[in-house]
Amino acid sequence: MMVGDVEHLDRAVAFLRVQGRLDAAAAPDLRARLDGAIADGTTQILIDLADVPFIDSTGLGVLVSGLKAVRRADGDLRLIAPGPQVRRLLRLTTLDRVFTILETA
Repeated sequence: MMVGDVEHLDRAVAFLRVQGRLDAAAAPDLRARLDGAIADGTTQILIDLADVPFIDSTGLGVLVSGLKAVRRADGDLRLIAPGPQVRRLLRLTTLDRVFTILETA
């Protein structure tokens, strides 16, 4: 998996593009980028999942912990264009009701 650089659209909004599998091997990199963005004062995070064919429980845990952290700062984390497997997992875990899911950036 590759997480692109955190792109700051303005002081409060950050955009991350994730590519490849979001699993136990890749999750620490995403967690570090989310933690860094939140520490920098970002309150709105957009994560593009269009190029993520697979996510496991560890990857899902990073997204949930990122959401909790940014909400503690009165912000939000939104997922953009998750693929079929990711959508299925979000539905099965009812996290599709927790995350705001956007079709396009």
